Amino acid sequence: MEQRTIRLVAVGDELLAGHGDPRALGWFGRVLARTQSPDVTLQSFQLAAPREGTEALAQRWFTEAAPRFSETAENRVVISLSDADLDEDLSTARSRLNLANILDAASQNSIKALVVGPPPGLDTQRNARLGELSNAFADVTSRRHHAYVDTFSPLQHHEQWRSDLAANNGAPGQAGHGLIAWLVLHRGWYQWLNVAEPTAG
Repeated sequence: MEQRTIRLVAVGDELLAGHGDPRALGWFGRVLARTQSPDVTLQSFQLAAPREGTEALAQRWFTEAAPRFSETAENRVVISLSDADLDEDLSTARSRLNLANILDAASQNSIKALVVGPPPGLDTQRNARLGELSNAFADVTSRRHHAYVDTFSPLQHHEQWRSDLAANNGAPGQAGHGLIAWLVLHRGWYQWLNVAEPTAG
């Protein structure tokens, strides 16, 4: 079988960079560590920015990602979304438009996107708003035929997730990053890359 080369660029906030994880892997590092295939060369590039919302992400992502892509590789982008739009008082409609612009640019450049939605926090009122935003992000992504991983719904009432946030000043630590990685790996990651899922061992 011919060797495939995948150029994988990941954009998002500090969670993407593994902040809060004492192992310094983050959820993205854990996902990459579980993505081994003899038929695929996976070249990953991480472009994280602190507390980044969709407005800033839409403005910068392609300019920064484009030099990492290659005409001779399969080009893909992981978009890790945060809750920062809530702090910037963006309307849901504006957040939807920003993500739509990101995904439309990806489609126009033949880049397959996987969107990882924002995980929940501990504030109930904030989570109510974030849940609506996560649903909006999922809708925009599915309408454009890209892949979406919902982290909000499965983690909102997850005991280990909540206790990890409480122990780390509201941010995920080692356990939290592990939970996000598990969701990404088991909610379509291998299918999106078109690589075989490793057998349990």
